[in-house]
Amino acid sequence: MENPLIALSNELASLAERAGKDVVAVHGRPRVSSSGVVWRSGVIVTVEHALRRGEEVRVTFPDGRASTAELAGRDPGTDLAVLKVESTGAPALANEKQPLRPGYVALAVGRSAEAGVNAAMGVISSVAGPWHTWRGGRIDQRLRLDIGLHPAASGAIVIGASGERIGIATPAFSRTSIFAIPAATIERVTTELLDKGHIARGYLGVGLQPIVLPEHLRSLGPTPNNTAGGLIVLSVEKDGPAGRAGVVLGDVLVALDEKRVTDTDDVQAFLSANPIGTAVRATVLRGGAVTQFTIQIGERPRREA
Repeated sequence: MENPLIALSNELASLAERAGKDVVAVHGRPRVSSSGVVWRSGVIVTVEHALRRGEEVRVTFPDGRASTAELAGRDPGTDLAVLKVESTGAPALANEKQPLRPGYVALAVGRSAEAGVNAAMGVISSVAGPWHTWRGGRIDQRLRLDIGLHPAASGAIVIGASGERIGIATPAFSRTSIFAIPAATIERVTTELLDKGHIARGYLGVGLQPIVLPEHLRSLGPTPNNTAGGLIVLSVEKDGPAGRAGVVLGDVLVALDEKRVTDTDDVQAFLSANPIGTAVRATVLRGGAVTQFTIQIGERPRREA
């Protein structure tokens, strides 16, 4: 009877070999390459933070061929970048369809030009709903991995025990954890980058910090997290949407279109749900009085590559 450990080892090696057919080495920064995934025919998805050069990016394919790739677009908010190459054929793997749970086995498969395929096994340590990264991007599902990455495995494909792709691995969102950017986010961002070359995100043009309101300013009722809070305006772009509407330093933002906001995540979620150009009613406290402004959501200026 076959040793079960040998059977497991052989199965993991087979999964890594199969996934490796969709993984390329991406040369977009000095010294250390990163990994990229053939997400669609002729389209490679990689991690944005590993691309130091915006003009010439080279990739090494599984068969050893090297080619220059065209940068279709990059999105620091979700740490995704999309490269276009000559037709690669359809990817070998499909997206994972079953619900993900903590403890689900995850295999991160990357590639370096020197050593070829590299693999690391771990588990999904936690699963949560949609979230906004500190870079301002919206991720459809928070997938934290208990896994160690090879130095060249940023952008590695993450697959489950079924051999289907969960997403790609990135260390960019935390100093202590690896996250999987889920397939749903990759599909959405890839489509927009191929279409527009960038991700259009709404912004108000203000710097905000959460505060707890004094007792005499809590007339608007309890907030969603059951604290009487708001967001004090610490900076205002003079020509930004809020600045043009009349918002000034020291104002305290408490609602957008009558929806209470107590944290910057609340504002990000609101902006994500409303198109650029939408006129919104901002309720602020100024000098102890409630004031309202109509602000037209603007498009966040793009960072130069």
